[in-house]
Amino acid sequence: MSPRLPRAGRAGRAGRACRARLPLITAGTASLALLATACGGSGGGSSAAPKEFSYLSVTENTTVKTALGTLSKGPCKSANDALPLKVETVPQASLDQKLQLLAGQNALPVQFAAGNAPALTQQLAKSGKVADLEKELKDLGVYLQLEPAAVSTIKALYGGKLRVLPYEYNIEGIFYNKKLFQENGLTVPGTWAELESASAKLEAKGIQPFSASGQQGWPLTRLISGYLYRSLGPYALQDVADGKAKLTDPEYVKAAEEIAALGKKGYFGKGVGSIDYDTAMNQFLTGKAAMFYMGSWALANIADGEQNKVGAENVGFMPFPAVSGGKGAIDQYPSNVGLGITLGARSFDARTGDWVSCIAKNYGSTALKEHGSISGFKVNTEVKDANPVTTQVRDTISTSQQNVLWFEALFSTKATTVSQTNAASLVAGSMSPKQFMQTVQDALTAQ
Repeated sequence: MSPRLPRAGRAGRAGRACRARLPLITAGTASLALLATACGGSGGGSSAAPKEFSYLSVTENTTVKTALGTLSKGPCKSANDALPLKVETVPQASLDQKLQLLAGQNALPVQFAAGNAPALTQQLAKSGKVADLEKELKDLGVYLQLEPAAVSTIKALYGGKLRVLPYEYNIEGIFYNKKLFQENGLTVPGTWAELESASAKLEAKGIQPFSASGQQGWPLTRLISGYLYRSLGPYALQDVADGKAKLTDPEYVKAAEEIAALGKKGYFGKGVGSIDYDTAMNQFLTGKAAMFYMGSWALANIADGEQNKVGAENVGFMPFPAVSGGKGAIDQYPSNVGLGITLGARSFDARTGDWVSCIAKNYGSTALKEHGSISGFKVNTEVKDANPVTTQVRDTISTSQQNVLWFEALFSTKATTVSQTNAASLVAGSMSPKQFMQTVQDALTAQ
């Protein structure tokens, strides 16, 4: 492969004038649209060769940055010597604002966590700030290192384009404490009614049925979309995005009512609105809660003996249960690429390409072997699964015939924020299901 020069951008006075005219971006994708218009969609400013392989991540996700650190000292050492890895983190709730600010200053890092909603990354791409990853990976000869299922999921989220790299490829479902289930005579619930019955029995024994982060919000809204997909079928939320249905329609409000009822019965424990992601994870891994709706990225935590006090052998995985009379199937798993990671267009030079090429060839094996996490990169060396639940999830991924998205996957940034910040109020009872769905629908309509 011949070395590639840094991307050329708008240089000199015109670029500086463009930056001077633009206010700092602090909120909303409308400002990003203004950025694209004012700077001709070029990303503004001249390209400068990066001095570091800078990576902006979120505080809550430790797997990706840890795996990159492992690669930097192993298979990717030569790439790291030429372009040293530097990691910066921000709380997930602050990620969108941080990206918008950096975009307005033409200061996006080489690699960064995509926004909380795909809409933000789409706006960044339209303004020329995101690398054409499909072209870049094909030029590097490593495109086929991506799992086709992961590529399909990414393109479903990002308008048919490969906008992010699949450092994680996840399905979602309910992790459960097998020991607690066995001790209380419970079998894995296959229907929503059975899940409610199991939860009631656990609550009666003084065992918190579910652990969830109300502070992040999305672990609760995922339950709403789970119910919608089982009751209305796999296109329930696509119909909302296409204007064929509204969240305020009775059958959609029904899903919010069912999740709110779990909260009303105390199944999420006390003070769910103040529970953050790490605390929710800890509640499950220390046996304080019997079930935990989460993506398969949690396998890394489950495999960590220091975190997991119940033992990986005592953790099972089940799909979101069926809804009686529903149009969805129990084997339709929500899938995502976790914390999607993208790369800046201006800083994608030959040294960045060396890093990306090495990641594509080695990340899948490293993440699985060292951290017990599943990615959308192919595993090129034989790796023994850390535990039975990892094998169970990997088998489920390989046999799943149809995947679905999650509640906010097709929402705007504004609607995503509104949904997640009000989720705790829904399960705490301070916002009615109808009010919740109306509030989110209003945000969707305003986009």
